[in-house]
Amino acid sequence: MQNRPEFVHGEQDRRVLYLEGMWDLQACEALTERIIKCAIEVHRELGPGLLESIYQDAFKIELATEGLKVVAGLRVPVVYKGQPISDSLRLDLLVEDRIVVELKSVERLHPVHVAQLITYLKLANCPKGLLINFNTTSLRLGGIRAVIHPTMYKSGS
Repeated sequence: MQNRPEFVHGEQDRRVLYLEGMWDLQACEALTERIIKCAIEVHRELGPGLLESIYQDAFKIELATEGLKVVAGLRVPVVYKGQPISDSLRLDLLVEDRIVVELKSVERLHPVHVAQLITYLKLANCPKGLLINFNTTSLRLGGIRAVIHPTMYKSGS
């Protein structure tokens, strides 16, 4: 999406992005499936037990091969009570300017990992995120969690 605002935090801005198609859940679902397919391919090729950075590099290659736009380490400004914080958040991956992908290589996912992703979605103003744990025997059986932006629950979209 070429005209996407940097990072927006207001409800009005979210409506603009919805109209531009960024918050189209059907499009997000199709994109999510493509991302998951790439994650499965990386996991199939490398297996569990490696460092997160190795999976991130391989995943970027796989996403690009699939023809998806991917940005690693994107800095997202953090604002506290209207004041910018000197440090910024760095997203593991942002795919097609709309799906935040948080990568892990841990024994198991915990609720705090999901909470972390929800915070990232709010700060980056993205409609959906994926939490992917490569340190598992099967990604489809507990290695992937999909999360949508909390305002999507309220809007019924």
